[in-house]
Amino acid sequence: MKKTVLITGTSSGFGAAAANFFVNHGWNVIATMRDISKAGDLQNSKDVLIEKLDVQDNTTIDSTIATGIEHFGKIDVVVNNAGYGLFGVFESASRDAIQQQFEVNVFGAMDVVRAILPHFRANRSGTIINISSGAGVIGFPMASIYSSSKFALEGWSEGLRYELASLGIKVKIIEPGGAGATKFMQRVGGEAGRLQYIEDYLPFLEHTGAMYGGMQGNSDPDAVDKVVDAIYTAATDNTDQLRYTPTNDIKPILDARRSTSEAEYHTFTRSIFEQKKEESSAN
Repeated sequence: MKKTVLITGTSSGFGAAAANFFVNHGWNVIATMRDISKAGDLQNSKDVLIEKLDVQDNTTIDSTIATGIEHFGKIDVVVNNAGYGLFGVFESASRDAIQQQFEVNVFGAMDVVRAILPHFRANRSGTIINISSGAGVIGFPMASIYSSSKFALEGWSEGLRYELASLGIKVKIIEPGGAGATKFMQRVGGEAGRLQYIEDYLPFLEHTGAMYGGMQGNSDPDAVDKVVDAIYTAATDNTDQLRYTPTNDIKPILDARRSTSEAEYHTFTRSIFEQKKEESSAN
């Protein structure tokens, strides 16, 4: 019997590309999004079930999973891809904006997993793939809120894997860079309008904005293909590997975080992220 994957956030980016990739490799796909009018080419395949799913609405989560099981008979893999980034200095973000970030990136993923687990437990099998970020491993400037949501996602995923292993259920984490290759940065720009302007941070913001502009220009040009391939590998490799880091743009700094001393790592990141004192004085 063909296997079935449920993917959240398939209207664009990694989610849409992953849905098409799974279909092309012989899978059934439950492609979910908040606005099904954005399904695009996905709706042209008989192996794709388009469903409305908002990770902040448990009713849509429950109904989509029930419909998917009824339609295809079984769900084998869930990919928690839906998410966005709130970028800006912490002080500029309201409590509501921060809560919204966690509602989508953390609690939304948790609610999807909570809803699928009875089905996975009954089958004594299943794979949960949570899409994190390089920012789920290190804290980037202007990304403390986004990073903290992805840190939480990673910590939860790592603890959850032990709970579910005895039931035959696997948990995987994908840590991509390559945000410039998708529409992710467009939503980041849209969310920035919700932040308060604080003039004292202007020199820092100008420096950091220029730094990110340079980094975006160095994004892995094959990021989408590499991330999608990593998602598919995580779904099919039948291993206990927890983390997959597919894009070249984020690997050096993640390697530094994981393989050097705290002092060496701090020196390395300061050379990338911090504004030089003479530059700050000039401003």
